[in-house]
Amino acid sequence: MRFVSVTIDATDFRRPAARGAALALLAAVLFGISTPLVQHAGRGVGPFATAALLYVGAALVGVLLRQPVTREAAVRRSDLPRLIWMALFGAVIGPVALAWGLQRTSGTSASLMLALEALFTAMLARALYREVMGHRIWAAMTLLLAGAIVLIVDRGLTGGVQFAGLLAVFAATAAWGVDNTLSRALAERDPAQVVFAKAVLGATATGVLALASGEGVPSRSAIALIAIGATGYGLSLRLYLLAQRAFGAARTGSVFAFAPFVGALLAVALGDRSLSWGMGIGGLLMLSGVALHLAESHSHEHAHELLEHEHAHTHDDAHHDHRHEPMPPGMHSHHHVHLPTRHAHPHVPDAHHAHPH
Repeated sequence: MRFVSVTIDATDFRRPAARGAALALLAAVLFGISTPLVQHAGRGVGPFATAALLYVGAALVGVLLRQPVTREAAVRRSDLPRLIWMALFGAVIGPVALAWGLQRTSGTSASLMLALEALFTAMLARALYREVMGHRIWAAMTLLLAGAIVLIVDRGLTGGVQFAGLLAVFAATAAWGVDNTLSRALAERDPAQVVFAKAVLGATATGVLALASGEGVPSRSAIALIAIGATGYGLSLRLYLLAQRAFGAARTGSVFAFAPFVGALLAVALGDRSLSWGMGIGGLLMLSGVALHLAESHSHEHAHELLEHEHAHTHDDAHHDHRHEPMPPGMHSHHHVHLPTRHAHPHVPDAHHAHPH
């Protein structure tokens, strides 16, 4: 196959990566805030009912923010098996384990433990999508793991209930890591449709389990949990998917790892007084890992094979140079072709840079 060599100004690629980081950070803030709020609003509510109400709220966001097919690629019937797995891990196992754990450990320690989601996401992204992980990334993952170990030991010394609760949160982070990695393949679809489909499947499953187990829900708690789900799970997930589209699963997971620290600060503001030296050291190790991961940069000459796909795009990113008559304004979606080319520039493992190393 013949490749055309193209010289590209590196500044052309700063905006998409910066946009991805900003989207992931906003998603992190929304989700981070939700964790201590779920702990407060979910008091007296069973874990299945809590998860169901959170994803009812998320489904509402999916309905309200759905885009026309001229702007975003629609979810396809062939995506259903992946969506079912995403719902199982991300809308059933993850939130149920988190809700159960939050009732048995402090909001601060639970929030900090959620930083491990970045570790699971990065490892799975490496295994399934072959995303590049250099020495800096491996060092960052080691710091995240070390911080989690310190947190588990610290909570284990305070008593069995705290330890069990933290292990449940640990299980939630693993489930969401699987969910994040599965969702990478749907990042080019309309994120609102992905949110809606996942939320409906998850809310239905956990709602049935809540009814079967006889979990009741006070009306005030139901309204609060639906509102938290709309922002912390629905809107946050939509932003997360857009960030994955911009710069890959592993890097999105790294920026999203700021969520636990936002949640921990809010938990303290809401009256959590469980801070300890162990939590401080564990949190510092995790924060160092996140910062180290974000400092990574990747650039080299690479080849783009012939590629045909459909997704939302603009024509100012030096990769979408096909023509329209007339040229549509702003973001739009349609089936298009990328011709083979070779060039060098800073890049991240998005849909156009899945080349091997």
